[in-house]
Amino acid sequence: MDWLNWQKLGKSLGTIEKLAIVSSLVFFGFSSLRHALFQSGAYDLGIFDQAIYLISQGQAPISSFLGFHILGDHAAWIFYPLALLYRVHPSVHWLLAIQALALGLGVLPLHRLVRQAGLAEAQAIVLAIVYLLYPLIFNVNLFDFHPEVLALPCLLTAVWAARAQRLGVFCLSLLIILGCKAVLALTIAALGLGLLVFEKRRGYGAIALLAGVSWFFIATQWVIPNFGGATATIERHAARYSFLGRSIPEILHNFLLRPDLLLGKLFSLSTLEYLLLLLIPVIWGLSWQAIGSLIGALPTLMLNLLSDFPAQRNLVFQYSLPMLPFLFLAIIETWRQGRGWLRQRWKILAWSLVAFLALAKVGYFGSIYLNSLDTWQATNAAIAQIPTQGSVLTTHNIAPHLAHRAQVQFTNIDTPPRLEDYDYVLLNLRHPGWQSNPEFAVQLLQQVQRSPTFAAVSQGDSVYLFKKTI
Repeated sequence: MDWLNWQKLGKSLGTIEKLAIVSSLVFFGFSSLRHALFQSGAYDLGIFDQAIYLISQGQAPISSFLGFHILGDHAAWIFYPLALLYRVHPSVHWLLAIQALALGLGVLPLHRLVRQAGLAEAQAIVLAIVYLLYPLIFNVNLFDFHPEVLALPCLLTAVWAARAQRLGVFCLSLLIILGCKAVLALTIAALGLGLLVFEKRRGYGAIALLAGVSWFFIATQWVIPNFGGATATIERHAARYSFLGRSIPEILHNFLLRPDLLLGKLFSLSTLEYLLLLLIPVIWGLSWQAIGSLIGALPTLMLNLLSDFPAQRNLVFQYSLPMLPFLFLAIIETWRQGRGWLRQRWKILAWSLVAFLALAKVGYFGSIYLNSLDTWQATNAAIAQIPTQGSVLTTHNIAPHLAHRAQVQFTNIDTPPRLEDYDYVLLNLRHPGWQSNPEFAVQLLQQVQRSPTFAAVSQGDSVYLFKKTI
């Protein structure tokens, strides 16, 4: 009977819904496997998992990795409703599942936008597959968890709602997006400008523009400084644009009034390389006539091009994700105008598949993601002996498996740890993790072994677990 019910459900779902479900399951499977192989990290999965766990336990979400309240990071209040899931059962897999679901569900509003533009169902299905094969989608799903991923389907939904005159859906979408990351307020403001100027939807455009500008200044000038202090604002955010100034207002001032400071950054080989990697998977569906659809992508593009942080121009990381909805809006507009230099479906899908195979990091599962397999069993056995109550010092890659506690830290060669601050020390000498090296790991091991306050609990395959006895 259950099988028959599943069959009926499957028949009742359309192609787009099936694509959303299957892709979400595939994404979740890959991200869970990566985590199980100890390839996730304290930055960023451990940070967010720990914060949400602490919220679910009624504790202040002070990140032991960051050293301040999680709202001081990016003013992402979305963690509070997410903590309700941890009340049911605290597990990092909630975050991996939600992220996979958000990426997969992006095909639903995308489908509506294609049909809203008067295009055929076959075109909607092709574009949904192109979206799922866009390399950044797969790569972002693998790279731990980031709350801004939840904004992706909401951005597409907000555009559809504005065009369909669904004010409630529009405002709810904006609210969720603004709760995911403070900098997305700039994307919302640009979206509002696009609705005002290019689509003549003045009411919706004004709402988005006002909401985006208002929340950006509230978040950067009040929320982040009050919850994270000056360190959270200047060192972790504005420092990437230090050539423009030392504060958010100063950076904005120089960005608007000192174009001479921008030219060297914008016109460079790294800019050309980044734009090529970003556009090649969908270049067949873009045209100058649809350029107005891309205005919402401008804040993210400028932030990435001007940053001193190379990861912002790398399709392995999440920084380019807010541009993706607008690339697909441009494709829809190009198709609506009967343009685009690839029109045959099989050619479009073949191009997307080649781009996916070239730029998506599927091959990592046969190479670098297997590099700690030799200590996998010993690491899991050691983790099983650490209760949730104890504070832990461990490696960057093991830390997200032990984040459900108030105090957990990873070994960092730049900041030698105070062993007396921890109840457990778990080291992996073969794979010491990011911000460490074998020599530093050996020094820590010798330091713990000499300490009269720690006793060995287990060791094997170069994995050592110690427990404080005094």
